[in-house]
Amino acid sequence: MTDNARARKLADRIQVVVAETLDRRIKDPRLGFVTITDARVTGDLREATVFYTVYGDDEERAASAAALESAKGVLRSEVGRQTGVRFTPTLAFVPDALPDNARTIEDLLDKARAKDAEVREVSTGKTYAGEADPYRKPGDEGYEEDAEADGQAASGTGSGSPSGAGEDGVAKADEGGVAPVGDDTDGAAAK
Repeated sequence: MTDNARARKLADRIQVVVAETLDRRIKDPRLGFVTITDARVTGDLREATVFYTVYGDDEERAASAAALESAKGVLRSEVGRQTGVRFTPTLAFVPDALPDNARTIEDLLDKARAKDAEVREVSTGKTYAGEADPYRKPGDEGYEEDAEADGQAASGTGSGSPSGAGEDGVAKADEGGVAPVGDDTDGAAAK
C-alpha cells in the first residue's frame, strides 16, 4: 500500500497534466469550455478519477463528455510520460456536481432571505400578546398566594381526596366491585 500523501501528490499532478494537455494538444471541436476541478487516485495508484465542469447547456456538456472519452488514450499516455510512475493509472472522467450543488444552495438561501424579509415586513409595528416578561418574581403581587397553592398541591395537603379514595381515605371499588391496585389503605381489602 502507498501512503495518502503520495496518492494526493499524484492526483494533483494528474489534474495539472490533464488540464494542460486539454489546452495544448487536444483540438476536438466538441470540447467546450472544460475546467478540470479535481483528480483523485485510488490507494494502489491504478485508477484516477478526474472531475470536470463544462460551461454551457446540457448539449454542450454531452459533447464535451464524448470528446473527453475519445481523448482518454492521449491523456493517459501524457499522464504516464509526465508523472513517471511504473503503472499509468486509468482515467475516468466524471462531471463535477459541485457547481450544481452550489447553485441549489444559493437558490435555497435566496428563498430563505425572501421569507425572512416577508416575516420582518409583517411583524413591523406588532407587539407581543403578553407582557415582555411573563414570569412572576418574588415581590410581585399575588406571588405568595400562588406559591402556597403550588406547595399544597405538591405535598398533597390540599383539599380533595386522593385518586380512588373516598372521603374517609378508604379505597372505593369501581362498578365491577374491584378496588384499584396499590390503594390498599385499610389493609383488609386484599384479605
